[in-house]
Amino acid sequence: MQKNQLLLIGLAVAVVSVLFAFGRITPKVHGHEHASASGNAMPEGQGAAVANFSDLLKKAKEKVPADKLAEITRLENTVVRGDVSSQQATAYRQLYTIWDHLNELPIAAYYAAEAAKLENSGKNLTFAANLFLDHLSHTQDAGVRMWEANMALELLDRAIALEPNNDTLKIKKGSLLVSNTSEPMKGIGILREVAERNPDFLDAQLTLANFSITSGQFDKAIDRMEDVLKRHPEEPKAIFLLAVAHQSKGEKDKAISLLRQCRKLIKDPSLAAEIDEYIKSIK
Repeated sequence: MQKNQLLLIGLAVAVVSVLFAFGRITPKVHGHEHASASGNAMPEGQGAAVANFSDLLKKAKEKVPADKLAEITRLENTVVRGDVSSQQATAYRQLYTIWDHLNELPIAAYYAAEAAKLENSGKNLTFAANLFLDHLSHTQDAGVRMWEANMALELLDRAIALEPNNDTLKIKKGSLLVSNTSEPMKGIGILREVAERNPDFLDAQLTLANFSITSGQFDKAIDRMEDVLKRHPEEPKAIFLLAVAHQSKGEKDKAISLLRQCRKLIKDPSLAAEIDEYIKSIK
């Protein structure tokens, strides 16, 4: 695949995230030496050591003002001494708030997760998982990303156990497995199971098409999106991904025609502007 083509696909994936909010997980575009849909995909930074929370916490505390550090220590002691789970959960929630205000997002997410585990609430477990998913999509530290992926997987598994029919949670888990673990085909299996059982569940279809594009399987993405559009002919997300797949095959005119069709369905001016920029990039 040519370098310029890879760059354009990368731009397309970024636009997908901005325009349509597929979720917090969007696969990175790799060359042939990394990802493939054959089951050999390996997450970036696979050789790195998984980050340790204690080390992350110690480093974060070095930047905390003395008065705030004293409050953190008090709450940590409360957790240790507390013999009632509700008291511990309250302390964890307070620690989450403090670290969130300090903009130490991985630390904050950890305490939100600890509270959610004690509360055993599907809503709170999902909230904490989303915190990790949000941060890992931005961090450049491979060890931190691997730790956050592991934390998110644990939380999603707990949430799915409580809500076994929640396909949105399964899509998050499947996408995470594909993008950030050494088990991509397990993730693809989850995504396919949801898509086959519920063909009208748009997120499953879009996510699978997105992964097909980023792994170079453009015809698979085209077939999937054309099938979606038979049932939902004015679905802009499907039209956009169909355009990206055609553009990736070098079918520029077809891609531009589809992008213009997609643009007409977009109500938000800022999103329409993103489409315009993407069209300019492939002309």
